[in-house]
Amino acid sequence: MNELTLQLDVSSKVHLYQQIYEYIKDEIRRGKLLTDEKLPSTRALAEYLQISRSTVDLAYEQLLSEGYIQARPCCGYFVCQIEDLFTIPEKERVQTHEVQRPEQTYEIDFALNGIDMEGFPFATWKSVYKNTLSNHSDEIFLMGSAQGEPTLRETISRYLHASRGVNCTPDQIVIGAGNDYLLILLEKILGRNRKIAMEDPSYKRAYRAFSSCHYDMCMVDMDRNGMRVETLQESGADIAYVMPSHQYPMGIVMPIGRRMELLKWATEREERYIVEDDYDSEFRYKGKPIPSLQASDKHGKVIYIGTFSKSIAPAIRVSYMVLPERLLESYEQNAGFMASTVSRTDQMMLNDFIGEGYFERHLNKMRKRYKAKHDLLLGALEPFEKRFRVTGENAGLHILLHAKDNSDEKILLQQAERAGVRVHGLTEAFIQRADRPEKAVILLGYGGLSEKEIIAGIEKLREGWNI
Repeated sequence: MNELTLQLDVSSKVHLYQQIYEYIKDEIRRGKLLTDEKLPSTRALAEYLQISRSTVDLAYEQLLSEGYIQARPCCGYFVCQIEDLFTIPEKERVQTHEVQRPEQTYEIDFALNGIDMEGFPFATWKSVYKNTLSNHSDEIFLMGSAQGEPTLRETISRYLHASRGVNCTPDQIVIGAGNDYLLILLEKILGRNRKIAMEDPSYKRAYRAFSSCHYDMCMVDMDRNGMRVETLQESGADIAYVMPSHQYPMGIVMPIGRRMELLKWATEREERYIVEDDYDSEFRYKGKPIPSLQASDKHGKVIYIGTFSKSIAPAIRVSYMVLPERLLESYEQNAGFMASTVSRTDQMMLNDFIGEGYFERHLNKMRKRYKAKHDLLLGALEPFEKRFRVTGENAGLHILLHAKDNSDEKILLQQAERAGVRVHGLTEAFIQRADRPEKAVILLGYGGLSEKEIIAGIEKLREGWNI
């Protein structure tokens, strides 16, 4: 295990978590940290650096979200294998007859899962943490409810009703450490003998979570309105996983007509349900927020899942699932014995953060920050319009560039790489489809980039793509 001889500059304006993140990322890029090398635990590194563990958590979560490291259950954090990323700085190169690894560096990474941690309210978070420990000192370290803290479930139910139109009671909410856990938990509630339909392309982590439960999986084609219900009917599936408010990766908002078709499909048979993943609905920059699919469900057929990972920070690791009332008995019998995967301290702290109005203020600030980046990116892409069509705008944290000519996706990615820019092809999000789309589609995530980095990245793309 590498001990990370890292020294922090407490006088720097750069946040401590950012310094840790940059140091480890640089060590991986330089080949100082090798594939499968174990990193110190967050607790050990926090003790060594004499800082709070939450600061190290934020750094590790950012590295996790960008794919530099991976977490292995009960083992710790390990360096990922990243092809063509290893580089040796010029001053460290020596003359040798050995074959050097090809140099590959990304000056700008349009990561699809990046978020803006510069806007995180560190001072407020620390204050809420101290107050939470002080106000709940007698009970905070006792075992809590398996479903999650009743006060937090009450707070979430009010928030969902006001912001997403979700109709539920606190008793219908289950809190868990991330969407992956909640999707796996569904196997206990719904049973294993199920066939699950997903859109293709779709969110691969959800596919892997379902597959780990040995479900029978099938992929359903999409049109401009989302999942094709006629194809869903033919598939024989009894569970449909969809993202109607902002489909990943296509950015499609499912219109009310298609939503009603989907709900009708679910009501035709007792065993059918829809899993609605509402992963980033908070970030919409034009028009009114799109109501959830669950808001239109009159027959208890929608299982609603949301998270605070995008709206606050990945390290929060708090997601929630709203179960239809008809599934509550199954939950109690088959999963009610399982302890909550989110610490009681974190739940109470999050409840205070939301209840005291800090979350709403933070969300309003982040919408403005992301909208500024969104508008800047669209403006910078105007010279690209002769060659690409832009979609997926006005919501979320990424946009899509659809090639109007016969450009090959792989070649576009290679040209971007040579220019020092990392972008992503739509092909990466296909699960069963082997052939590439007829026209190349490139995805640009902008959440984790500064405005300066967005401009620099687009300029490099213009050079790389000869625009």
